[in-house]
Amino acid sequence: MRITFQVGADSRHDQGKGASRRLRRAGRVPAVLYGGQGGPRNITLDHQQLLTLIDKEKFYSSIISVNVDAQAQPAIVRDVQMHPARNAVVHVDLQRVVESEKLRIHLPIHFKGEAVAPGVKTQGGVVSHLMQDVEISALPADLPEFLELDLSNMNLNETRYLADIALPPGVVIPELAHRNPPVVSVHSPRAAEPEPEAAAVVEGAVAAAVPATAEVAKKEEPKKEEGKKEAAPKKEAGKK
Repeated sequence: MRITFQVGADSRHDQGKGASRRLRRAGRVPAVLYGGQGGPRNITLDHQQLLTLIDKEKFYSSIISVNVDAQAQPAIVRDVQMHPARNAVVHVDLQRVVESEKLRIHLPIHFKGEAVAPGVKTQGGVVSHLMQDVEISALPADLPEFLELDLSNMNLNETRYLADIALPPGVVIPELAHRNPPVVSVHSPRAAEPEPEAAAVVEGAVAAAVPATAEVAKKEEPKKEEGKKEAAPKKEAGKK
């Protein structure tokens, strides 16, 4: 079993919102450790250490060692709750890892060879990533940090599916038992949309043209009326 990170922890005995607020003011983060062969255990983690880890991809896809009161417990991160307005961790959920029990965990998908793919390099296509991660099942000893999909041979209008990902020994994707969704595709770039400023200029020109046309029509109406008045007397003179 490969351990990627070491995280220090203390047991937590006080419960409730007031106790949680006091912990956070002291630089500690409430957390729970559950699963495996033991019951849920309330612990606290160091906030500053967590801030250095939560931006690392491996933190969520590998096994960490939680050292609770000087006792090491392998675990995986199940959830990290962040404050909605500040860069602060509010709560962490951790699941114990048992060496003989399979884990189900989401792993990131790394895309290799995009720049040299014929569909991109010589055919002018662009790559669309339809999936970024996938849930796998594996024993702790077989757990990889990520999955990799090779795009170096992709042509324009081609798609790679979930089943195209090469899996290490002992790793299974449960979703493949039900469906095989697309993961990435190479397609022609979309036609460029008109710039907002240019569209606004065109709309303004059309709007300005409408009043101008109406004004010309108003000027022509009096001329038509005068023509009718002049024609009327001539018609009467003919009758006499």
